Amino acid sequence: MNEKIRYWIDLAEYDLETARVMLTGKRFLYVGFMCHQAIEKILKGYYVLAKHETAPYTHNLASLAESSGLHVVMSGEQKDFLNMLEPLNVEARYPTYKEKLFRSMDTARCLDILNKTEELYSWIKSRLLKK
Repeated sequence: MNEKIRYWIDLAEYDLETARVMLTGKRFLYVGFMCHQAIEKILKGYYVLAKHETAPYTHNLASLAESSGLHVVMSGEQKDFLNMLEPLNVEARYPTYKEKLFRSMDTARCLDILNKTEELYSWIKSRLLKK
């Protein structure tokens, strides 16, 4: 496997594990953030594989899926999930959004986000390994 692709997979797996640890520690604000990061990085790995070039510097999940060509085979549910994850990247980092986001996160919501992230991550990774 290409070193650049392995790099993105390793980072994504680390972020996914971090999301699990954040959930266990009830650090809800960062569960969504780390889930976004894991999907962003696995998408960048897919981009490198599909385009044979360096992944773009963006945090936009839908844009990464589209520019890599992956969006064509994604289900509507998967695309909707990308859109749901999108604001968790920004809102977790900026103080003006943190309080609102914090109030909306609880164990059940974070567990749902983490489970869906793990499913999408596995789906993308399986496509990476097939090529």
